[in-house]
Amino acid sequence: MTVPNSYRAQPDDRGHFGQFGGRYVAETLMPLILDLEAHYRAAKADPAFQAQFDDLLEHYVGRPSPLYHAERLTEALRESASEGMGAQVWFKRDELNHTGAHKINNCIGQILLAIRMGKTRIIAETGAGQHGVATATVCARFGLPCVIYMGARDMERQQPNVFRMKLLGADVIGVESGARTLKDAMNEALRDWVANVHDTFYIIGTAAGPHPYPELVRDFQSVIGREARAQMLARTGRLPDLLVAAIGGGSNAIGLFHPFLDDADVKMLGVEAAGHGLDKQHAASLAGGRPGILHGNKTYLLQDADGQIDEAHSISAGLDYPGIGPEHSWLHEIGRVQYESATDREALDAFQLLCRTEGIIPALEPSHAIAAVARKARKMRADQIILANLCGRGDKDIFTVAEALGVAI
Repeated sequence: MTVPNSYRAQPDDRGHFGQFGGRYVAETLMPLILDLEAHYRAAKADPAFQAQFDDLLEHYVGRPSPLYHAERLTEALRESASEGMGAQVWFKRDELNHTGAHKINNCIGQILLAIRMGKTRIIAETGAGQHGVATATVCARFGLPCVIYMGARDMERQQPNVFRMKLLGADVIGVESGARTLKDAMNEALRDWVANVHDTFYIIGTAAGPHPYPELVRDFQSVIGREARAQMLARTGRLPDLLVAAIGGGSNAIGLFHPFLDDADVKMLGVEAAGHGLDKQHAASLAGGRPGILHGNKTYLLQDADGQIDEAHSISAGLDYPGIGPEHSWLHEIGRVQYESATDREALDAFQLLCRTEGIIPALEPSHAIAAVARKARKMRADQIILANLCGRGDKDIFTVAEALGVAI
């Protein structure tokens, strides 16, 4: 396999990262996809677009998000490590963004593209509801009608976010097909898009889907890594030894990783959802899947011997997806990023650990990353640094966590 001179290389003109990516969509959508790509290229070259994006990130979203040294978590992990071991743990605090997650970064960029293209109706899919809330938020901000597709099972376990979306004016449509989770919501959103291509813009929430979505979502989310890189140099005078982020489709992870990809001394770890275990029900596409095509792109997928998509499982609705972004599949295959997984139980333990050591209630998505941080920190020297992306806050998950812990609310 040929490894590029730069790991930050752009996809080719058909949207491929190696064998992954591309655009596998209905003929009806191809003119719109090509038009979207042309408008995105023009927007990237337009200083006025970048200035408006940056202004909204600062004054509406609340960026830059802080870089936080988790001293008590660091000490707690060192207590169970060998002498001289136990890396410093730092967090990029993207859960402090407006709407409570990293999703708003991408939604700001895409709503500006939709307006640039003259689209008058917005649709989106959502799993944990954070992308739905962020989409509903930007639609309210710019006065555009908004339809959110959400699996009926996810609506049951993410009731606070469903209510928030409705408060913001969105029409939330429950999807009853399949496992009634994120994959099924994305299927319905794509069907809507094909039927309403003339006036509708689909704000995809993760770094997946047909080209140019994986690229443009990554570019909008790379503000996370650019800020973290500058903040780490300013605070410590050096870059971190290890970056860690949870991965469903992988937008928060690629947003953190991408600005560091050519820094050879910075290792990176993506953490998939192992659910009940990799030999049982899980959502770890790289660990338990193989390449295939879903939702407009080629990537690693959970599938059976006949190529039928398997149902994914995670306690986290935002990680409960049977695929992963194509750039992650490529980074996995060339070995630039390491990918591991954490179970539901490990994520719950990490959730409680962060609550009790730092007074931060994380979402269940980054709780998977925190579980991996705890494993890695104990095996690293005390002078080394781990930087993890705290990509979402946990108020949306309180009911799920309470049920898992046997607590009645």
